[in-house]
Order: sequence, then C-alpha cells, then structure tokens
Amino acid sequence: MAATTHTVTNQAPPLVGYDVYGTDRALREGVERHLSAAAPELLGEVREELGELGRAAGSAQAQRWGAQANENPPELRTHDRYGHRIDEVEFHPAWHRLLGHAVGAGLTDAWGRPAGHLRRAAGFFVWSQAEAGNGCPVSMTHAAVPALRTDPALAAEWEPRLTSHAYEEGLRPAGQKAGVLFGMGMTEKQGGSDVRANTTAAKPLDAAGEYLLTGHKWFCSAPMSDGFLVLAQASSSGTDALTCFLVPRVLPDGTRNAFAIQRLKDKLGNRSNASAEVEFDGTWARRVGEEGRGVRTIIGMVAATRLDCVLGSAALMRQALTQAVHHAEHRSAFGARLIEQPLMRNVLADLALESEAATTLGLRLAAAYDAGTEQERAFLRIAVPAAKYWVTKRCTPMVAEALECLGGNGYVEESGLPRLLRESPLNSIWEGSGNVQALDVLRALWGSPHAAGRRGREPLALNALLQEVGQARGADHRLDSAIKGLLTELADLEGIEARARRVVERIALVLQGSLLVRWAPPEVADAFCASRLGGDWGAAFGTLPHSLHLGALVERARIAG
Repeated sequence: MAATTHTVTNQAPPLVGYDVYGTDRALREGVERHLSAAAPELLGEVREELGELGRAAGSAQAQRWGAQANENPPELRTHDRYGHRIDEVEFHPAWHRLLGHAVGAGLTDAWGRPAGHLRRAAGFFVWSQAEAGNGCPVSMTHAAVPALRTDPALAAEWEPRLTSHAYEEGLRPAGQKAGVLFGMGMTEKQGGSDVRANTTAAKPLDAAGEYLLTGHKWFCSAPMSDGFLVLAQASSSGTDALTCFLVPRVLPDGTRNAFAIQRLKDKLGNRSNASAEVEFDGTWARRVGEEGRGVRTIIGMVAATRLDCVLGSAALMRQALTQAVHHAEHRSAFGARLIEQPLMRNVLADLALESEAATTLGLRLAAAYDAGTEQERAFLRIAVPAAKYWVTKRCTPMVAEALECLGGNGYVEESGLPRLLRESPLNSIWEGSGNVQALDVLRALWGSPHAAGRRGREPLALNALLQEVGQARGADHRLDSAIKGLLTELADLEGIEARARRVVERIALVLQGSLLVRWAPPEVADAFCASRLGGDWGAAFGTLPHSLHLGALVERARIAG
C-alpha cells in the first residue's frame, strides 16, 4: 500500500502540555480581581499554586489518567475468597492518582485558610477539566465541614482529617489515617428528593449521641469513603424525627461497620466514580446536630456541593470550548481555517460568552463564601440555587454544540468530547434537579412557595440580590430593562410556583449580566446584554448579532496565554 495514502494533513495537533489556569483569561482575571479586593498579599502565592495545578491538568499524564479511569470503571467486591463480606470497591490506579493530586492541591481545604473558598473553587474548576469523576468525593469531603461544625466535638475530631492535603486509599480506622474522605447518603427508593419520606430508622443506644441504623440508601456517593453523612428517622421521643448522622466505614477498634454495598449504579456518565446502593443493618452512627433537625444540619453541606455543581459544569463548558476553538484554529475547509469563517466564528463566540458568564458567576459565589458577612450569606441563599439551576442546565447544549464544531472527529471517543457530553447532565441532577432548585429560590424569597401570597416584609435574600445587580444599573440599558422586568415578575404572585423556572432563569441571567457589565471587557458585556437580555438571539448557539465584536470574543477564549 502506498505510503502517500497515509499522509496526515489538516488535522488539529493534540491539545496537550498547556496551562489550564494560565491560559483561561476569564478565570485568571476573576481570581485576581477577587483576591485583589480581599487579600492582595496572597496574589503571588495563589498564582503559583493554581499555575502548578493548571499545568498538571493540561499535561499528557493527567489526560492519560482521565482516560484510563473512565475506560476502567470501579468494580464491586462484596466478598473475599473465603466468603467473608468485605463490601469494597476497586478502582484503577489512575483514579487514585487523580484523587491524590486533587487532595494534595488543597481541593478539600477551604474553610480555614485565607481566601480558601476562592482559591479552592478555582482549583476545582481547573482539575475538573482533567477528569470530572473524582470531583464527587472531593466535593463532599469539602462540603461536610459546615455540617460537622454543628457539633464542636465532632468537628474537632474530623475537620483536620477532612481538610488534610494527604490522600490515603484503603479502609482503616480514621484515627490511623493522615487524611480522610467523606460521602453522603440522603435519597431512598421511595422518596428521592423528598428526604422527609425516608424510612431508614435510627435506634438510640445507651451512650449519648450513638445510634444503630436500619434501612437503605438508593444513592450513596463514593462508597469507599471513610465516613458518610446520612439522614435517618430517629425516634427517641416516640415520633419519627429526620436527623443527620455520621456513619464511619471502619470503627475505632478496626472492625468494619455494617455497610452492605448491594450494587454499583450503571450510569450514563461519571463512570470513573462509584455510586452505590447500600443497606444499613445495625450500622453504628453518631448523631450530628439535634434530633429532628436533619435537613437544617445538612443544608450547609448541600449548599456547598451545589456551588461545586456550578463550578463543575462551568469547567466542562470551558473544556468543551477549549477543544472547539483549538480544532477550529487548525482545521481548514473551503479554503480557510474554520476559526476565520464568519459562521463558525459566531458559534465559537456564542460558546465563549456562555462559558465566561458561568465562570464569572461561580467565582463570585466562592468569593461570597470567603467574605462571610450577613449580606453575603443572604446573597448566597438565593444566588446558589439560581446559579445551580441555570449554569447546569446550559452545560449540556453547550457541550453538544462544541462537539459539533469538531464534526465527526468530535463524535469519536478518542476526541474526549463524548465523555464530556455524557458527564454534562450530571450536575443538573445531583443535589436536587431543576425543579428542586427553582422551588428553593422561592423559599429564599418567601419562606415557602405555598406561602408566597402571604408575603410580608422584604426578605433579606431578595434585598441582597437587588443590591448586587444594582451595582451595574445605568451601565447598559438592556440590563436596566431586564432588572425592571425581573421586579415586575417578582411582584406578580399569581401562579408563582408554576412560573418558578421562568423566574429563576431571569434571576440567573440578570445576575450574570450585571457581573459581566461590571467586570468583563466591553465586547463581552455588550454581546451578553444584546443576546441574553436584549432578545437579539436565536434558539441555538451561533445566532449572535453579526454586528458584535465576535472576533474579540473568540480571541479571548483561545488558550494562547
């Protein structure tokens, strides 16, 4: 066969050996903007740590680990060779390398160091682009801290292990490990998001705060973790009371806790990570918080993992955009590079706009966690579920459009885009799907969607939101009009629950628009306000007004530093 028939031309080179952090202008500028305002003395240190992580995430080694972890998904071993029940999940070595790098980079350590949430959020965004599956145990370990802090004794025992930068695989007593991971078990077969329908029962023991659990969990994330926060019905007072509990996998004396893994879920995506169905039968647990206050106790964990849903989706969007722009830079058709052709430039500019809006919003929420003021806590109460609703919803259509930019090459597994596409719906479902988020926004506004008609004084959350978007008032007439329209929407309480998605979408878009008007380059803010707020936009990506500075948007999305 003639060698000339195998000459390879007009193919993009591998996208490898680049700095995922340093080449992302929106991310880098956002981190430095928030740090300059809150802790300018940390700028050099954070640049160095995120640059190191960014180069690792863009390396050939990390890309191999990501592919290997997904090609070799975890396997359940219920029994050893002698018939003893062991309930262990085996992972490919690449999974442990990815997870170890994440922990070592401080992605479970946000609550106790300066600007911890911002730098941790940026790192989570960067490392999720290497492989998204290990983000699940990283997120839950990070998010367990606020729940445990409701019990100072538990926090003193567990928080140093959770925030450690040491990763140790394998099941041993937590006291013998330099660092631990946490999972979560809330949903059950009959209830799903309605956790108050849970039937897992908690029987009190003689020792204060100790219980035995009996029941099941339909979704238990990261089942090889060292500990889990779960919800169960405690009945010390004679009536069921939904309560939060800490369940360790291994007890202090080295024996295994009763934790039967019945099967692993066969999932659409997120295949490197294990999700399981588990049974509790005399499972020892320690109460976290008061009996009957389970939802209130665990809500801090839920809010933190919801922010990670925003960041994880934004990371997928950025990686899909990066792949699409890289391909268009090197691929030619009809006599010109794709990136130079007007219609492809419109598509790429539109994708870049969506990505930057998601990134900017995610960083703003992380910075609010660091500020910790009453005003910022009120802002997070409404902004986190609104952002979680909208950004995670936008992820799948954006990744699909980016895949199409590669044509048939994008539909092939070797490109990596199919893995991103399979991953893309996850964050919209995890920690409450779209309806749950929308109703949670209504609760932030009025206490309960069913109590909306009895609205009294203006809620703190709405005030905080309006003050945030109000900082951009007068800078763009389309944003001003959108804010006015949002206020009109909120003033009309007729059918508010059925309209919740519409209301939350408007909140998210107005919030994104206000942030971009204040902080993004003028061409980015102009394009966002024209399309997302001004209505000059079609139903698919690539329908921006042709008069916008599309080339500038695409140039900003390139990875050329």
